[in-house]
Amino acid sequence: MKILSDENRKILMDSIREIPDFPKKGIVFKDITTLLNNAEAFELLMKHLEARYEDMGIDFIAGIDSRGFIFGAALATRLKSRFVPIRKRGKLPHTTISEKYVLEYGVDEIEVHIDAFSGVKNPKVLLIDDLIATGGTAEAAAKLVNDAGAECVEACFILNLKFLDGEMKVKKHTKVYSVLEID
Repeated sequence: MKILSDENRKILMDSIREIPDFPKKGIVFKDITTLLNNAEAFELLMKHLEARYEDMGIDFIAGIDSRGFIFGAALATRLKSRFVPIRKRGKLPHTTISEKYVLEYGVDEIEVHIDAFSGVKNPKVLLIDDLIATGGTAEAAAKLVNDAGAECVEACFILNLKFLDGEMKVKKHTKVYSVLEID
């Protein structure tokens, strides 16, 4: 099931709860906890991702802190590849490399262990997260993977808020795939 049918897209979209005015007025928050709590929808999603990536020779799946860990770890077991967490600054215990990115009001930073992609020659990495909005974190993560000596072959998002154009930042560094899109 490399390509989702309209029916399957609807099943996935319907499994995501919308919370109006969260975290602030005017924002409609896309809550993926309901997708995670729906065994049929989650299995459908994971089968789709497994089919999409099973022939790409992915060595590592890098999940962005924190919801990317859920999808990344689950997919890594299906693809028999390794999982690497990309964390917020100060959360990893060993030597790290980091990448800063701009927020609406300031700067933040993400990190990965310096040896996260070791043990494989020319490692291929799939970057994954639940959602892409403005793209700052995802762009920093893609740059971080490449700076760590691996090749970020694609960034995958369960949900893309297209109207915020975040994918354009990430496309400077790797290909982008979104399972679901909201215009």
